[in-house]
Amino acid sequence: MNAKPVSITIDDAQAVSGLLTRPRGARACFVLAHGSAAGMTHPFIAAFAADLAARNIACLRYQFPYMERGSKRPDSAATAQATVRAAVAKAARRAPDLELFAGGKSFGGRMTSQAQADSPLPRVRGIAFLGFPLHPAGMPGVERALHLTSVNVPMLFLQGDRDKLADLALLSSVVQRIGTRARFVLFPQADHSFHVPARSGRTDAEVHGQVAEALLCWLDEVGGWVAR
Repeated sequence: MNAKPVSITIDDAQAVSGLLTRPRGARACFVLAHGSAAGMTHPFIAAFAADLAARNIACLRYQFPYMERGSKRPDSAATAQATVRAAVAKAARRAPDLELFAGGKSFGGRMTSQAQADSPLPRVRGIAFLGFPLHPAGMPGVERALHLTSVNVPMLFLQGDRDKLADLALLSSVVQRIGTRARFVLFPQADHSFHVPARSGRTDAEVHGQVAEALLCWLDEVGGWVAR
């Protein structure tokens, strides 16, 4: 279905673009932030929004300011988190009748959880990560996850088992420390972009649909409603 353009005001000096998809009968809205290297129109982000719409989930995807400017250098954490807050506020105004969830791909998901850890995002029931970037490639560590213990809503980690930005043993230990607020779903042979090799016998589109289905199941559980 067609996405409707929206403008998201961050402050008196900044605004970014967004795209809102709301299928008939939607019961929840997912506020979706893009990764560090590609914006809201990237094929993965666009396809994921469509996969959610097919499952009766609305989606507000949006740009960070640096991407809006055409820059390759991500915004500061403060600017990125302010953008997350503005996008969540826009979703709340445009869809006041829907349960709100937030998260995103890699950098976008991490900025969302950092914003939540700093101060709870109004009305957001949970946060989902489409590939949590636990550490740079080849540099295992958990520093990027330290703030997660301050996130006071349920979290969903959707992760490929070939993701070079998340050592699985380390990420599993992070999820275990968080406890019952965290859920971990692993996708065999998928990388950080949820790409799978041809020898897997699956297509990327099939895996992306499975990622959306896993998110829907979690929304059902956290939200306490059935969206099918």
